[in-house]
Amino acid sequence: MEKQVTVPSTYPMSLNSLRLACNQATSRDPITEFDEATVQECLRGLRLRELVRVVHGDRVLKYHQLLADRLALADDERALITVLLLRGAQSPGELKTRTDRLHPFADRAEVESCLARLAALDPPLVAVLPKAPGQHDARWIHLLGPVALPVAVAAVVEAAPAVDREVVIAEGADARDAKVVAAYDAVATAYALEFGTELERKPFDAWLLGRVATLAGIDPVADAGCGPGHVTRFLADAGAQVTGFDLSPGMVAEARLGFPDLTFEVGDLRRLMRPRLAPAWGAIVSWYAVTHLAESELPSAVAGLARVLRPGGWLALAAHVGETVHHVESFLGESVELDFVLHDPAAVRAAVSGAGLEIVEWYLRGPLADAEAQTDRLYVLARLPG
Repeated sequence: MEKQVTVPSTYPMSLNSLRLACNQATSRDPITEFDEATVQECLRGLRLRELVRVVHGDRVLKYHQLLADRLALADDERALITVLLLRGAQSPGELKTRTDRLHPFADRAEVESCLARLAALDPPLVAVLPKAPGQHDARWIHLLGPVALPVAVAAVVEAAPAVDREVVIAEGADARDAKVVAAYDAVATAYALEFGTELERKPFDAWLLGRVATLAGIDPVADAGCGPGHVTRFLADAGAQVTGFDLSPGMVAEARLGFPDLTFEVGDLRRLMRPRLAPAWGAIVSWYAVTHLAESELPSAVAGLARVLRPGGWLALAAHVGETVHHVESFLGESVELDFVLHDPAAVRAAVSGAGLEIVEWYLRGPLADAEAQTDRLYVLARLPG
């Protein structure tokens, strides 16, 4: 796949040229020393799986790869898969640099978007690894076969304990909801002061929310779990006809005080109603609003949102992700009892797909230093078919 693009004049490849390419001492991890018999045996196996075709040359047999065709890879997807096969686990930044000869990605965001497409396939072709201690960027691997994990990452994977995300409803969902409402009622004003301008420091969030407002067009938009209304305000300024909903009456009161020209209502995202003047919502935004739900509640919560979307309507969901549940008894200077669930990204995406929505894009990013809680974030942009 690499040589077909970088040196097309010598492609298809003979057995000897394939052996030399496999044993190349640069741009490979790990570096190999395959002999001719090993390469020939591998080619036999690939031919049986219809991943390689023999081409008869003038004097020797040559080999043409069929993997890219079998997987229907676009040029950018092919470039990433090629480099992941050649060099193992890599960050988006490394992938951008190392794919230059195969496909010219404009920037890191374009790489991440392509990785998201590959990960959203059924079955997925790539996956993101948990971060090793001290690692700044997440690293990605291909899923076409076994991958040797970096030692530090393998240790994280092996040592990671199973997290019980159902503990938040151990006393029942109603009891959890009462704690959530009491906590956010108590901190509403402080929350607005602390987080009301956060989108100014979060360019990715702002970019994606702006896209949602554009996609919705003239259709009504719901901000489900609006808090003090700053996301609702942003969507309105971006042109959306938006209404904010929150389970906490204190948050709704704070939002109405801060943005009296906008509409806010007390409402539960799990039982969101249709808009008053339209048959369905054109878009629904749920920005970190599922952080207090158990994992088992995600499918029904997302299905409830999908139920009130118009055909062709959009869901934009952001969630804290990770492998723990944070219990706090103090929040913004108030005594509370709250559990913050860091969800499994795969479980969130499965809930979205299970609700009948088509995942168009998804993104995973690390936390911004000094700008937000230090958790990884998952963003899913999905569309209701129709």
